Amino acid sequence: QVQLVESGGGLVQPGGSLRLSCAASGFTFRNYHMSWYRQAPGKQRELVASISANSSTTYADSVKGRFTISRDNAKNTVYLQMNSLKPEDTAVYSCKAVYRWSSTLAYWGQGTQVTVSS
Repeated sequence: QVQLVESGGGLVQPGGSLRLSCAASGFTFRNYHMSWYRQAPGKQRELVASISANSSTTYADSVKGRFTISRDNAKNTVYLQMNSLKPEDTAVYSCKAVYRWSSTLAYWGQGTQVTVSS
């Protein structure tokens, strides 16, 4: 059974940090590109950061220099380190796995809430 389980969300003050984790099971993690998306209330879901199966990374302009995506293939886990958080980072963050040889094979996690507020 395929599962992506996010954790690490919560309430943090502006300028603070959080580290999100997405634990994968039920598929060969190392063969999947992994991404973090977020969706704020009333807004469209947006791509935050991606890490390829070969560990190349890309970031949305809004988070460059503040967020870092990484993966640990031994632990079947992808991380999102978020620093210098802003109120506009408040959203539900979800991870997505896409098979490296066919983008039609993809899985989503259920999401974790991140709230940045004083």
